[in-house]
Amino acid sequence: MNAESRLAELGIELPPPSPAAGMYVAAVRTGNLVFLSGAGPTRPDGSNVVGKVGLDEGGTVSIEDARHAARLTGLQLLAKLRDEIGSLDRVVRVVKLLGMVNPAPGFNRTPAVIDGCSELFIEVFGEAGRGARSAVGMAELPFDIAVEIEAVVEIDPTT
Repeated sequence: MNAESRLAELGIELPPPSPAAGMYVAAVRTGNLVFLSGAGPTRPDGSNVVGKVGLDEGGTVSIEDARHAARLTGLQLLAKLRDEIGSLDRVVRVVKLLGMVNPAPGFNRTPAVIDGCSELFIEVFGEAGRGARSAVGMAELPFDIAVEIEAVVEIDPTT
């Protein structure tokens, strides 16, 4: 099954890609690779999931809400990727994700948060959605968003 059909089967509608928040482009293609700029967790109403992750550590965002934020971020990445390449059916595999979490002091379960995005990509692309990955905590993220993720994706240049 191809990725576009899989999205429909899962009942997933991609949001409109959010605009760049600075002097950069959403995606850069070089050869068979597409580098996607960092995206954040934009809700359907246009607001972002903001705050420090880790209620037990004094944060304002639970790990479950942060996982959902990572999934929302994954939807933004897929929307930006489709906008760049025309169809997600061109994806050969997800090569790499860099997931950044806005943690409360002491929160160190960043991989569990970024799993929200990884699980989405595996749902859509199957095992080709499981790439290399880093999941790190940052002292601050832009606009106090809870999660930011960037991706590198290999595409089929012949389609």
